[in-house]
Amino acid sequence: MQALVYTGPGTVEVLDRPKPTVQVPTDAVVRLLHASICGTDLHILKGDVPSIEPGRVLGHEGVGVVESLGSAVHTLQLGQRVLISCMTSCGACRFCQRGLAAHCITGGWTLGNKIDGTQAEYVRVPHATLSLHPLPDSIDARAAVAVSDAFPTGLECGVLSAGVQLGGSVAIVGAGPVGMAALLTARLYTPSLIVMVDLDEGRLATAHSLGAHATVVSSPDAEQKLMDLTGGQGFDSVIEAVGIPATFELCQKVVAVGGRIANVGVHGTKVDLHLERLWERNISIHMSLVNATTTSRLLRLVESNMLDISSLVTHHFPFTEAPKAYETFQAASQHKALKVAIDFT
Repeated sequence: MQALVYTGPGTVEVLDRPKPTVQVPTDAVVRLLHASICGTDLHILKGDVPSIEPGRVLGHEGVGVVESLGSAVHTLQLGQRVLISCMTSCGACRFCQRGLAAHCITGGWTLGNKIDGTQAEYVRVPHATLSLHPLPDSIDARAAVAVSDAFPTGLECGVLSAGVQLGGSVAIVGAGPVGMAALLTARLYTPSLIVMVDLDEGRLATAHSLGAHATVVSSPDAEQKLMDLTGGQGFDSVIEAVGIPATFELCQKVVAVGGRIANVGVHGTKVDLHLERLWERNISIHMSLVNATTTSRLLRLVESNMLDISSLVTHHFPFTEAPKAYETFQAASQHKALKVAIDFT
């Protein structure tokens, strides 16, 4: 088969690799229809994840067709369309039993990390019973790649962790794919005010079209504009979806008394926590990896037309142009890109 291989810092190449096979009874092999690129893949490409060595097939998001099944997998069928979860879950270890699949002892972030990932014509998926989800015929396969990671991350790490509630106020800092997914899933809880913050005015316009009540350009006066939108009270729920010190600093400044900050962004440098300002405000701060325990529910919402996922995948490329897909995603603002799909059909 052909696969997109990380060949060293800054480079990926389409190379010939052996087609994966079932290795243990709980495995499945999936023929890819569509894959996608995550911000984490860009971190790998920059050399920020030293545990991933050159030679790894990247990717942990995708939709495909079941090619072969291990003898212990009874809930799936050959030829069935499936969504590949970004987290693999054994369902039996002490972490999976607590709903913390991201820390599964034999799973978690496996694809594109510990083993070869989804940016290839075929992928072996461990713990297939809980790590693959049947994809209804009514759901567009390319759009569904956003439900592999972006939507469960936006919902679990953002909306649920921030305690978004009926009639509450929500600020989402960062209008990338996960921030947009947080916006769309926050709307399910009918808050009275959702405000999106970003540097990119094009993305803010998209956020407004997707249901944000207001948008604020990230600038020196962003704090004042955000506070003005709440009558000086701050936001009940604040979601940080960027991963740099300045954005987490802003979140601390605009959270309301009794509010909650949910950190979603991946932070690679030290961030200050201002306890001298926050200790008396009865706030909580939550940070987590996505466990993808909401994936089945998200698919049901999409199937029932209560959640529109069609807007997140803005660009797509044939697999033969996969390196170009990376170039586009690396310059997302220039290309007005959110999710970038890689098509195998």
